[in-house]
Amino acid sequence: MAEGWIRHHAHQTGLEIEVHSAGTERTRVKSEALTVMAEVGIDLGTHTSKRLDEIDDPWTFDVVLTVCDDAHEACPVYPAATARRHVSFPDPSGAPLGAWRDVRDAIGAMSRAVVDGLGRGAVPPDDELTGAAAMRVRT
Repeated sequence: MAEGWIRHHAHQTGLEIEVHSAGTERTRVKSEALTVMAEVGIDLGTHTSKRLDEIDDPWTFDVVLTVCDDAHEACPVYPAATARRHVSFPDPSGAPLGAWRDVRDAIGAMSRAVVDGLGRGAVPPDDELTGAAAMRVRT
């Protein structure tokens, strides 16, 4: 969801950036994520997460953003020039769509803060991104 949101916000603001979704293993997008992202007009139908070693020269990334604790802990050490940010989101797997929407909206707000920061030439610190992502639970 984060890659979809970042691409969406970057496109809206005219910011040209390269975005990759990668992790320690290749995964498919869960059907619930496809559903809730489609509700806000973002199509993840062709999206897959790649393994980090499947991306050309990941060691030159300007920013590495992790959104789950497992990925954050398993993330390799990057050069000092790479801004590394982490915001933890709950995994809504097995939960009703309302929980997926909460996570979608929180990731969307955090992604907006990332893109806004990149547009100003600086990636916001973790605490700003966490604040932007403050989750509101649906009733």
